[in-house]
Amino acid sequence: MSTCVRPTLKNVLPVSPPARADPPIDSLRSTAVSSKSSKSAMEAGALSAADKELMALAIGVATHCDGCIGFHTKALARLGVERAKLMETLAVAVYMGGGPSLMYAADAVRAYEEFTAAP
Repeated sequence: MSTCVRPTLKNVLPVSPPARADPPIDSLRSTAVSSKSSKSAMEAGALSAADKELMALAIGVATHCDGCIGFHTKALARLGVERAKLMETLAVAVYMGGGPSLMYAADAVRAYEEFTAAP
């Protein structure tokens, strides 16, 4: 029998905030809990809005989130992101997410083609 204790969220994360402020972590924490988090996280800064949408799509594919894939693919089409950038991003998502991500990447390509098709 193993005596290895698997860490849980409770014993990995402190129950109370650290005594010393950590501005980068505090910034991420406030972004995660803010009702405006998606806007502040996705607006252009050091990274363009398109780059952030590509990242979000890759995460959606790797985590198998259908709603995320549709939402971020539509945003990429609206931003005019080229198909080549989409395909390269999806290749990384499949590499990181494994075989099941390939099926979700195919869904993203179909959605992109639908969103960018001439009316």
